[in-house]
Amino acid sequence: MHMQEKNERSGLVMWWRPIFTLWYFILECKTLLFINTVKLWHNKGKVLAFLMFLSMLVTMYNVEGSHQQYIQNTEKKVQWWLYWIILGIMSSVGLGTGLHTFVLYLGPFIAKVTLAAYECKSLDFPQPPYPDSIECPSSSTPGETSITLWSIMSKVRLEAMMWGVGTAIGELPPYFMARAAKLSDSEHDEDNEDIEEVLSIEEQEKINPNYAKELGILERTKVYMHDMVHKMGFFGILACASIPNPLFDLAGITCGHFLIPFWTFFGATLIGKAVIKMHIQQLVVIFAFSEQHVETFINMLKKIPQIGDKIGQPFRDYLLSQRAKLHKDSTSTETEAPWLGWVFEKLIMIMVIYFVISIINSFAQKYHKRLCMAKRKQPGAKLK
Repeated sequence: MHMQEKNERSGLVMWWRPIFTLWYFILECKTLLFINTVKLWHNKGKVLAFLMFLSMLVTMYNVEGSHQQYIQNTEKKVQWWLYWIILGIMSSVGLGTGLHTFVLYLGPFIAKVTLAAYECKSLDFPQPPYPDSIECPSSSTPGETSITLWSIMSKVRLEAMMWGVGTAIGELPPYFMARAAKLSDSEHDEDNEDIEEVLSIEEQEKINPNYAKELGILERTKVYMHDMVHKMGFFGILACASIPNPLFDLAGITCGHFLIPFWTFFGATLIGKAVIKMHIQQLVVIFAFSEQHVETFINMLKKIPQIGDKIGQPFRDYLLSQRAKLHKDSTSTETEAPWLGWVFEKLIMIMVIYFVISIINSFAQKYHKRLCMAKRKQPGAKLK
């Protein structure tokens, strides 16, 4: 029965059963709305206090006075921080189907600052328009005598750290789902299937010591990460969070299943993703887009037989046009290759569409799971 339900649920996706998937998605949204409304009603005291605090902030925001300049400065900073935090959440939330916002947003932002720093010979970009757009300082004297990797890292550290905080927050749903399943002693809960798979492998290894040699790389990685998190605790979680790790959801599920304290899990995840991993990613992007490495990359492209000039020259033209835009008084003609922008826009569109579809699929499967659990509790009930 359980395998039949699992197979039916795995087929509940937009490209196979679009009507049922959309209908279950709508029903799950209605269910979540009702559940959260009830929770808010049960905590109406806290909700009322929050609304009073919010109304006080709104009043301060709209009342004229000398404090308005501080509010405007704070508003811009908070909006900028929230922008990167939300992008970070979108990157990690969704059990492996998150939108890869580092590749689409943070990485290009760091690359753009790096290229501008070497072109302008300064990191003292005029504000505004920075950070919305970058222009070289109008002063003829460079703001800095030399541009170093560490100075560029300092320039983009806050944005990268806020994105890292968002990715840490996005790892919380697997932890809470596994913890809730453990506390409720629910049987055949899908949130624990990865744990059950790892535990089954460990049992087989006790019976047959050579069983590990028959496992694939993915299964071995799961077992290794599970053991590291379970046995090493904080430092195991920190190690898993400090490197690019597509299987980190398993760390959250493991921590939730074994009831590891919230602050142990979130603290290690926050330090790993927002401090250690963030600096590694910064180093990689800044190193790759430093002046000499960009030129080396373009020269390598141009050496590709037959298509080298067709690929390398448009990239060089695009780079020159971006450099020209950094100078307000520049009169150079733009030679930007239009197809590069078109390709990037379509790439973003495809990834956003896939992200939305993955959310619809996930919600629909979650509602199907609710129906199956209700059916097990009430044998006479039917799925509808």
